[in-house]
Amino acid sequence: MASISLKNVTMQWGDFVAVNNMNLEIHDKEFLVFLGPSGCGKTTTMRMVAGLEDPTEGRVFIGDRDVTDLEPKDRDVAMVFQSYALYPQMTVQENIEFPLMIAKVPKEEREQRAIKAAEMVELGDLLHRRPKELSGGQRQRVALARAVVREPAVFLMDEPLSNLDAKLRVSMRHQLKHLQHELATTTIYVTHDQIEAMTLATRVAVINKGVIQQLDTPEVIYNDPANLYVATFIGSPAMNIVRGSLDNGSFSAPGIRVDGVVAASDPDVYLGVRPDDLEVVAAGEGQINAPLYSLELIGESTLVTVKVGDDLVTSRADRHFRAEIDTPVGIRIHPDKVYLFDAETEERIRA
Repeated sequence: MASISLKNVTMQWGDFVAVNNMNLEIHDKEFLVFLGPSGCGKTTTMRMVAGLEDPTEGRVFIGDRDVTDLEPKDRDVAMVFQSYALYPQMTVQENIEFPLMIAKVPKEEREQRAIKAAEMVELGDLLHRRPKELSGGQRQRVALARAVVREPAVFLMDEPLSNLDAKLRVSMRHQLKHLQHELATTTIYVTHDQIEAMTLATRVAVINKGVIQQLDTPEVIYNDPANLYVATFIGSPAMNIVRGSLDNGSFSAPGIRVDGVVAASDPDVYLGVRPDDLEVVAAGEGQINAPLYSLELIGESTLVTVKVGDDLVTSRADRHFRAEIDTPVGIRIHPDKVYLFDAETEERIRA
């Protein structure tokens, strides 16, 4: 097993900086998720660890080895891609065995290791099928088994579940979580899906424009966001954000007034509050009182949205809540549940 270190790593093409002076320590046996939108630099960073891209500046270490100038085959890493990249003419077992065959592992040993890897991802009874006879989830499990069979120091996974439907993604998340627990192999996992990040990660690195915005456990990322970008990227539904002003500990914006929030040196702020921390009450009893804009039943709860000024504010209500569009409702905001962000820097304002 191995830790991974990125030291002052930059990746630049012409004037475009994909990764900007990144310093990162990934612990041995950790499952670290790179989370961010398309083009933020998360896949480029992973590819530099793999050796598929050479950094413009900086060094990459796996364990105590400087691997910056090593070929991918010499880094002891295994990759799982968004596409399954299976050989259609080969059986499941032959696909899994392929890396061992290239490494000239004896036939009997590679067969044993392939069967063991297949059983880890519940493919033991499908070894003689070909990829065209498998579902999408089964093909992705073959790709996982092919990575597992190598017994590498590091797993690198680039959005491996993005081609699956919603139900299969949930099932595969369970399998990935269990597999990482069994193997305890250092893993970098790239995704734009914050649910995957929150459910799989030991720690999450939220990345934007080639810079890590926050690096911490999923619980801290969700409950204690460092800035406005992290706050709005994490959470489903997303955190409500309203721009307004502070005056003697009171936040005000068109249609909203919240007393008892923290003071700040700059009165121009964003107020953030998660839908789970709001309460739907009778009209006139909340800090927001407005007509119902939309109602969404999502099974375990109902999302109640009102419009105040130019902003939509969503609260989570009981699943039995019902009301007609345009019905006046109140939204109660608890001052101890709000987040404040500087309107200029977008950094978190703390008490």
